Amino acid sequence: MENKVKREGAVIFSEYNRGDAVKKAISIGREDVLFELKESKLRGRGGAGFPTSTKWMLTAAAKSDKKYVICNADEGEPGTFKDRVLLLEYPELVFDGMVVGGYAIGAKEGIVYLRGEYEYMLKSLQDYLEEMRKDNLLGKDILGKKGFDFDIIIRLGSGAYVCGEETALIESLEGHRGEARNRPPFPVNTGLNGKPTTVNNVETFASVAHIVTKGGSWYSQHGTDKSTGSKLFSVSGDCKKPGVYELPWGTTINELLKIVEADNTKAVQVGGASGLCISKSQFDRQLGYEDLGTGGSIMVFNESRNMLHVLKNFMEFFVEESCGQCTPCRIGNVKLLEGVEMIEKGEYTFNYINKLKELGETMRISSKCGLGQSSPNPFISILENFKEEIFNNGKGGK
Repeated sequence: MENKVKREGAVIFSEYNRGDAVKKAISIGREDVLFELKESKLRGRGGAGFPTSTKWMLTAAAKSDKKYVICNADEGEPGTFKDRVLLLEYPELVFDGMVVGGYAIGAKEGIVYLRGEYEYMLKSLQDYLEEMRKDNLLGKDILGKKGFDFDIIIRLGSGAYVCGEETALIESLEGHRGEARNRPPFPVNTGLNGKPTTVNNVETFASVAHIVTKGGSWYSQHGTDKSTGSKLFSVSGDCKKPGVYELPWGTTINELLKIVEADNTKAVQVGGASGLCISKSQFDRQLGYEDLGTGGSIMVFNESRNMLHVLKNFMEFFVEESCGQCTPCRIGNVKLLEGVEMIEKGEYTFNYINKLKELGETMRISSKCGLGQSSPNPFISILENFKEEIFNNGKGGK
């Protein structure tokens, strides 16, 4: 399969040899591994941006006879394909990061929850893990460290978008329907099989490998103060050079559009279907947790695109993918889609559309998991940023 990496940056795609992070971790000890993570200010690369060091420290401190490290490789967000590239082209970063995680928190078992549509790469990943076992980077007494026993297995998901949420993912691993759990308790205390568990994104583990090898202070020199390091962006849509780009946090949308050679851009969807859609007047905004936080999906729309059709496509997706467990998400997304269809037909009132925006805000605070909390984002942002175009598409409105 063609490598979609278009621009290699100074962090994720910097030089690395298999096993380097594992050797370094053993040499400096668990506490220093956690210290380097804290120094790096690394935040989870799945989109939520929770500090990785905090998650690992809480799991490490939890008392239990068994702990787990889970790599979330579900990558179900529309427009995202960076994790696929990392697993295919840079497995040493991902798996070494998991081994370091097992060492730091005291886990003996790691699990990769692989997106069901990625089954085609299963054999190559299993073959790679077997090579690691032969090199004593997995298994018993890793690299001669007595008592450091850790191995990794791969489990396939079933194509449910909601299983990208960590507790729904854990439910799926336990053989249950993929539905988000109530929190607390949190996975760091009560995760897989009721045991302390850390769940991190593919890119997060890849970052860990570099941080442990090169140091937390080295990592924090890249990016911005609140968004350190670099980020992988999956860029798709109306541009001449779609693909995976490693860029420092703090890059503006305008800068990104120049890099991917996008012309006549009307809108950019930041963060996949569940992200925000911004217009030209906002292209000077920065990618980073201070402004536009994202898991990595960037969709580019040029002047030829109908933003009402774009919005309808997103809302149809959320209606389909809602697990149906909580009322705000189950009913709310249907109502938002109905609103889009009313605009299409010209059978709306502005008062009703404003009520739907209020419903979206309610969904953000009352839905049980990230799906329902973020699904109103495109509805609210597209109606706000492209209102003139959207309402001109309809046949009327009062």
